[in-house]
Amino acid sequence: MQKPVNIKNKKAKFEYEILDTYTAGIVLTGTEIKSIRDSKASIAEGFCEFNDRSELFVINMTIQEYVFGNYYNHKPKAERKLLLNKRELKKLEKEVNIKGNSIIPLRLFVNEKGLAKLDIALGKGKKLFDKRDSIKDRDNKRDLDRIKKIYN
Repeated sequence: MQKPVNIKNKKAKFEYEILDTYTAGIVLTGTEIKSIRDSKASIAEGFCEFNDRSELFVINMTIQEYVFGNYYNHKPKAERKLLLNKRELKKLEKEVNIKGNSIIPLRLFVNEKGLAKLDIALGKGKKLFDKRDSIKDRDNKRDLDRIKKIYN
């Protein structure tokens, strides 16, 4: 039994206000899927961009080289194409053209069929005071949970 792969971008919900989420397939080459199954990937610095042919690519996603790969190994920071429906791509491209919106990866996982998938989100960057509100809300929730635990 293979352990489940679930690589998250923890900073995304702090840095961005999430407007909409999608699940996209990834076009991988060579030994990339083996490295992902070993959880040797990072999406923390990643973001998504459209090219001139309206195709969506994930940029700055790091997939470490496979340990047992030889000269067939892949480039760790290569651009990787994302697979979505044409309708979803058009909607995302229209939303990204609005100032302040961007597409960010939230979670990289392998589904039950063994295919690598990427949860992406349409997000709007938060201002400094929004981030302070997020921190305050998180602290208040933590305090309430402590109090509930004491009295239960």
